[in-house]
Amino acid sequence: MTGTGAELAALRAQVAELRAERATLAALVADRGEELAVAARMLRARAATMTSVVDAITEQSVVGTDRDGVVRVWNPGAERLLGLPRADVVRRRRITDFHLPEELEGRGLDALVAAAAEHGSDVRDWTYVAADGGRRTVSVAVTPRADDEGGPAGWTFVGTDMTEVRAAERLKDQFVALVSHELRTPLAAVLGWLEVVLDDPALDAGHRRSLDIVTRNATRLERLVGDLLFTAQVEAGRFVLSPGEVDLGELVAAAEESARVAAAAAGVTLTARLPGPGPVVPGDAVRLAQAVDNLVSNAVKFTPRGGRVELAVEAGDAVACVHVRDTGVGIPAADQPRLGGRFVRAASAVRAGVPGVGLGLSITRAIATAHGGRLELAGAEGRGTTATLVLPR
Repeated sequence: MTGTGAELAALRAQVAELRAERATLAALVADRGEELAVAARMLRARAATMTSVVDAITEQSVVGTDRDGVVRVWNPGAERLLGLPRADVVRRRRITDFHLPEELEGRGLDALVAAAAEHGSDVRDWTYVAADGGRRTVSVAVTPRADDEGGPAGWTFVGTDMTEVRAAERLKDQFVALVSHELRTPLAAVLGWLEVVLDDPALDAGHRRSLDIVTRNATRLERLVGDLLFTAQVEAGRFVLSPGEVDLGELVAAAEESARVAAAAAGVTLTARLPGPGPVVPGDAVRLAQAVDNLVSNAVKFTPRGGRVELAVEAGDAVACVHVRDTGVGIPAADQPRLGGRFVRAASAVRAGVPGVGLGLSITRAIATAHGGRLELAGAEGRGTTATLVLPR
């Protein structure tokens, strides 16, 4: 009996302990359940917030896909642009269904996301095909999307309809080219007859000075017309190079010689530091000469009397560089990212009253890019500018 009583007492103690553990576990489960409920509410609220934000974007299309390009997000902007309701697209269509097959070049989704996968984002124009077959030119920003653990979850495509903008740009370029052609013919006649009149030995000094002024301004206008034509050709994709071998030393020496008179008249010291032979780069000698002439002309024009302009050529294994350094008005930091665009001028140049229309750097940058190179600008307002033409060897 004694042994049995002890066993019963031990059993009762174990039961009580089990009941206490069960109560503790029940309390833990209740706490965890409440935590899970709170987390679920937070996730639902976050999802609702994100959905409302995306749905509020009506002027841009926002399309989210999984890793295979299947659409998971389709906002009202996408509905408006492509003419399909969300229910007809989500989980049923792929982003590639709305692109021109020829633009994808047989690569499917990879054609759209390869650059974004490599660089973290990508922005470029694509052609979207709407439900009615209409085509729209769209600037699409592509970014990768990650899951909660940081792994790849898919892609986000934010598109802005640029159809009217691009059409207006094409019309503008066509207009510029047309007007430039129409101006060039009468200008050639004006300059030709001016040359004939100036060759007349009977022309008196006063009339000669007046005609010289007319000639300078007509020549300046002819140069501007040529620049406008060139930029129109670049924008239209009709910029063609005549390839050859170009000695940069000879090219810079010729640019220095051409600018010497203008520099002397402006009171600017012009010097050139050149290597012996070369370096030689592949390219169009006429266009590269135009680019260097633009840089030298700009440097002289933006350097006050008493300043200096220095030309130098530097050769590396992979690239060759033409440096044009001046002690002129410099470039404000806020203007540096914009320079090189058409009709863009630095605020310092405007304040200094230096004439120009803002095409020289745009043309030079286009020439550099066409040769697989680049134009680099460095400097600060009031401390001069260094322009470097970098060309592959």
